[in-house]
Amino acid sequence: MKADPQYAPEHLALEAVRRLGPEARAWVERTRAYHPDLSPDGVAEVAIRKFVTRARLSGAISGAAGLPGAVLDMGVLAWTQARMVLHVAAAYGHDPEHADRATDLLVLQRVHKIAETARLALGVAAGRERAGAMLGRSGTPLRKVMLRLGLKLAQMAGVRAAKRLLAKAVPGAAIILGTWANSSATKDLAARSQKLYRQRPAIMPPPATTPEP
Repeated sequence: MKADPQYAPEHLALEAVRRLGPEARAWVERTRAYHPDLSPDGVAEVAIRKFVTRARLSGAISGAAGLPGAVLDMGVLAWTQARMVLHVAAAYGHDPEHADRATDLLVLQRVHKIAETARLALGVAAGRERAGAMLGRSGTPLRKVMLRLGLKLAQMAGVRAAKRLLAKAVPGAAIILGTWANSSATKDLAARSQKLYRQRPAIMPPPATTPEP
């Protein structure tokens, strides 16, 4: 993402589905096995509480670290939120490993307004990744690259205004602001995710089974 900050949200969404999709599926299967009485809403709420707490903690830590920590926190927060969305999708019976989940992430996180533009941007990002277009040095100063990356990830994580990103570095108030900003953005995303996946027909492939000898 640092090498290609323009498409940082798309790279993160693609990687999240690849790395976190199997984790989300396994977690939901375990949760349902231990708590068979839980409804899809119940399973989703367990996941949401888990990841809202993580987002709140990362906000407090980044607040204590000042502006560099705030920029880093945008990436951590976007990754945490992606994990939450994939867990919520699986809770409602949607395959968290399907490529469409990357599209959902970008729309739910309001990086793109509609699925068609999100799919197009994901295709461009994947092409740049395969082509290795980011391997060479761009000549752009690192500070400028990191600021651009931080703002892109802030947009993805729901901290859309640069003032809110910078506010997390205000001495004294940074910990409170960081905790509040992360928690608020993650709760808003959770509500949108539940609304989306609750109203869609569930399409979850059955879990893999080992054939009997």
